[in-house]
Amino acid sequence: MQKGFRIGKIAGIQILIDWSWLLIFLLISWNLAIFFSQIHPEWGTGLRWGLAMLAAILFFASVLAHELAHSFVAISQGIPVRSIILFMFGGVSNIQREPASPRSEFLITIVGPLTSLLIGIGLLFLTALLGGIQYVVDQGPGTEMSGVLRNLGPLASILAWLGSVNLILAVFNLVPGFPLDGGRVLRSILWWISGNLRRATHQASLVGQAISWILIVSGVAMLFGFQVPLLGSGLINGLWLVFIGWFLNSASIQSYRRVVIRDILEGIPVAKLMRRNPPVVDKHLSIENLISEYVLGSDDHAFPVLDGERLAGLVTLEDVRKITRDRWSIVNVGEIMTPIDQLVVIKPDADSADALEQLTQRDVRQLPVVSNGVLVGLLRRKDIIKFLSIETEFEE
Repeated sequence: MQKGFRIGKIAGIQILIDWSWLLIFLLISWNLAIFFSQIHPEWGTGLRWGLAMLAAILFFASVLAHELAHSFVAISQGIPVRSIILFMFGGVSNIQREPASPRSEFLITIVGPLTSLLIGIGLLFLTALLGGIQYVVDQGPGTEMSGVLRNLGPLASILAWLGSVNLILAVFNLVPGFPLDGGRVLRSILWWISGNLRRATHQASLVGQAISWILIVSGVAMLFGFQVPLLGSGLINGLWLVFIGWFLNSASIQSYRRVVIRDILEGIPVAKLMRRNPPVVDKHLSIENLISEYVLGSDDHAFPVLDGERLAGLVTLEDVRKITRDRWSIVNVGEIMTPIDQLVVIKPDADSADALEQLTQRDVRQLPVVSNGVLVGLLRRKDIIKFLSIETEFEE
């Protein structure tokens, strides 16, 4: 599960920023400050850095708009979206499940690049109104771009850079490298043709991996001084391209694995995979007795807590570690457990694929399985993994 610090909420969607975002924010600001010093040497240091940092913030605002477009269309298709996280490679919408049809995936995906394209065109149009067109008219045909940029004021300079970057973002996202937007558009087409999401994902993933290796090889060539068409050369550009290729390759493989896992688990009820009759403890049991009677000699990390015959909560080893050892004999389980109203529980007839999503999103190892308020089992992540390993070996 991706983590970050929360900066707000839009239409019920949490907006998070990963720590890696700070690195790319500083890098963009630094590069822009140098660029502005070359184009506008008359600007003071404070103005150049202030504009550079403002442009970097606006860039990520446009990335957020791109991801919000994905999210809003997903919600309109009945697919919940928990959060959007901004990180060094851009942004990711935490869409809770795969689209139900090729059409749904196409609509959810294509709206992102279209949003970036419209933002880019709109900003460049504003740039033209703020001085770019008049300069070209005055200078006549063959006007150099550097001259146009030098003629722009602070606001128009930011808009020109931001508009260009959004156009590049739109084009880059349409590269058919799954799981980029272009790769997802490709998958939606392959899915529509074959009618099989797993097969379409596999094919799109192979294309994504091929593109990622082209990026990696191109980046390595740039490291050794070769001039790569459209990409240039240089140590920094080469390293960045290798890093992007590696990230795309990893994301492509992981995305396919998630689809395979969901395909295997779909239709399997939780009751088939859950641990029946798990060890349970009374809420009045002391931590000392919990350790000696239940934890030692077993590999269990969590224990359902009962109040009579009803599930009262769940106690884990993480809860125990919060209490100093000298208080184990006087603190009971009911005082440190996670109460039932704060737990995510699941029914025995629920789909195991949905259960795994809950385990992953909540970053927990187990889910109590409850029927009419009565505990009937415990679904553990390791039990699902064991089932998946057996199934994948059987398929091979």
